[in-house]
Amino acid sequence: MSASLATVSYIGATILFILSLGGLSHPESSRRGNLYGMIGMAIAVLATVFGPRVSMAGLPWIIGAMAVGGSVGIYAARKVQMTQMPELVALMHSLVGLAATLVGFANYIDPIAALNLSSAEKAIHESEIYVGILIGAITFSGSIIAFGKLSGKIGGKPLLLPARHWLNLVGLLLVIWFGGVFLHTESVSAGMIPLFAMTAIALLFGIHMVMAIGGADMPVVVSMLNSYSGWAAAATGFMLNNDLLIVTGALVGSSGAILSYIMCRAMNRNFISVIAGGFGTSSGAPAASSGDAQQPAGEVVAVSAAETAELLREARNVIIVPGYGMAVAQAQHTVYEITQLLREKGVNVRFGIHPVAGRMPGHMNVLLAEAKVPYDIVMEMDELNADFPDTDVAMVIGANDIVNPAAQDDPNSPIAGMPVLEVWKAKTSIVMKRSMASGYAGVDNPLFYKENNRMLFGDAKKMLEEVFVALKA
Repeated sequence: MSASLATVSYIGATILFILSLGGLSHPESSRRGNLYGMIGMAIAVLATVFGPRVSMAGLPWIIGAMAVGGSVGIYAARKVQMTQMPELVALMHSLVGLAATLVGFANYIDPIAALNLSSAEKAIHESEIYVGILIGAITFSGSIIAFGKLSGKIGGKPLLLPARHWLNLVGLLLVIWFGGVFLHTESVSAGMIPLFAMTAIALLFGIHMVMAIGGADMPVVVSMLNSYSGWAAAATGFMLNNDLLIVTGALVGSSGAILSYIMCRAMNRNFISVIAGGFGTSSGAPAASSGDAQQPAGEVVAVSAAETAELLREARNVIIVPGYGMAVAQAQHTVYEITQLLREKGVNVRFGIHPVAGRMPGHMNVLLAEAKVPYDIVMEMDELNADFPDTDVAMVIGANDIVNPAAQDDPNSPIAGMPVLEVWKAKTSIVMKRSMASGYAGVDNPLFYKENNRMLFGDAKKMLEEVFVALKA
């Protein structure tokens, strides 16, 4: 393939990636957006593999590597459950970071990469390598820790080391110092010492950064790592002088940063406070700053599946609020069956989605789309909050922190000021949970004790199936 044809292919792939992002901005066009992205990636890979910069001698190795990687991807796509999607996304981000780090080292030791470069061009090239490895290493180790937290292999409680901010500052100063040493080395062997030292610091920083972030902030962490992986790819593009990598990396990096900002706003948090860590604990543990928080008071009223069905049967307006518990129980299909049955009876059923419901951005939207829930009844929190006073039944399925009235009523609560779905304003709210345990943020929920609230205890899928049977009867 000629250089001009490869360039045209890259431009076409870039356009498709932009169209893909546009399509993914709305559920109805998301399938088309995914298709654009896949076609764009296929064009980009083929243009690179068969482009002028790849020798025929290395082609069998590349094809073999693609076959192995493609097989792993197909296996993961077929076997990984939707509830495991957040940790899979984090694991994929780690691979991007690892690739950026390895490419940086390979580019540095490649004698051809810096051939015929002036001293200024050589300094710029080595700066690109240094920054690329730095971002890649942070992304890799941070994503591995995020994978561990999201999969439950590492506890959700934040690790708050003494003087942790000073440790981060010292690490940053060391990275800058080693960068100066690296740029003034005369040989590759001498330059590897500061490069390895910086990589070790970056790996430790990635671990420390995500370990200090509590479970409640994990959706923001996923989008943040998505942004980091994009900037790592862009840095790799500068290293390899590849325009497509630069553009696509910038697209991913900027979109991930915007998403992180949106999610921080949804939690009434700022990005710096998320990075500083400390919000959210492992499930059931007391939150870090909950000592002065109000303790819930009142009586918990439990209901049966038959009583729940009766309340739904008599309702005219129903809002369903899904959470991670629905994902764990794989109850989204039963939820759709109940929704379909209620709508056939003339009940106005809608879904309220909080921006940080689940463990990653859009988690609940993906689950409901998988269950064929109509897009037009799936609404964001801001679209529905004003409607709760006119709602007969608000049904919460496996959610906790996103429906916690303490966010509005208790200024000492760790989640004070966080926008939440105001389900307690409905005539009746029904919360489906396995137990009275606190949510992912480790904060008690006064909703459970309100006079108009009912608790339906048990596995979400099993209880919803009983509700469905009772509704049909």
